[in-house]
Amino acid sequence: MFSLANILTSMNMLCGICSIIFSLSGRIDWAVYILALAAMLDFADGFVARLTQTNSNLGKQLDSLADVVSFGVAPGILMFVMIIIGIDQSGLIKNSDGIQVYNGEYQEYVMSQLLDWKAALFYGYNNVYNASIKFLPFIALVIPFFALFRLANFNIDERQSDQFIGVPTPMATIFYSFFPLYFWFEQSNWSHQSSFIYSLFDCYTLSAICLGFSILMIIELPLMTLKFKEYSWRNNQFRYLLLILSLISIPFFLVWSIPIIVILYLILSIISQFQFKQHEI
Repeated sequence: MFSLANILTSMNMLCGICSIIFSLSGRIDWAVYILALAAMLDFADGFVARLTQTNSNLGKQLDSLADVVSFGVAPGILMFVMIIIGIDQSGLIKNSDGIQVYNGEYQEYVMSQLLDWKAALFYGYNNVYNASIKFLPFIALVIPFFALFRLANFNIDERQSDQFIGVPTPMATIFYSFFPLYFWFEQSNWSHQSSFIYSLFDCYTLSAICLGFSILMIIELPLMTLKFKEYSWRNNQFRYLLLILSLISIPFFLVWSIPIIVILYLILSIISQFQFKQHEI
């Protein structure tokens, strides 16, 4: 039961729990970093299980249970917090007099937004959140909702032994991580962001992204796995292309490389499937 692979899986789950705690404490940067560790542990447990020949049905079930927390609930709470932040960005933007209301610590700003939202929702305080919009953040819970079905179906869908059907939950979590990281790094410079960024981080846009990308987890969309059964170029050309383009984009685009890599993964997967079907014909 307590094999090394299963212990790594349990640590993956604990990382997810820590991420939830960090998100609700205002440290959305730590929440992302610990999810990155969870993703590495998720990869490592399968590798160790194959290396030590300790694959088991128990390990498979534990993996999905851990992933529900780390790549379902945790990113759901993270985006929940981001939607709350997106409801009112005025404190970070200079007014007509050139005055920026908030100039304190990053985590304190996130916590102040959370506390104002909580005061409006639970105690009816008359602030910017005290309207029907205060219920909007709950739309982020579609992430764990669809992740639950995605992971349960993965365990019984025999088609997913050599490909994914729908976006895998770790990949979706990587995509969501862009928003808290970009906001965290650019918060002190938020007054100078473009109108595109303000629109992208608006609560309605973030809600639509949560819903749209969550649906991608369960639709019948064949996508390539990132596991190498062997290392020839011919059978892994799209995996190698993704790896090469990802390594190139990271130093050039920094945080923006996160959505770029995820979009590249989707595009290359679709091209790969199209090429495979053409070959079959």
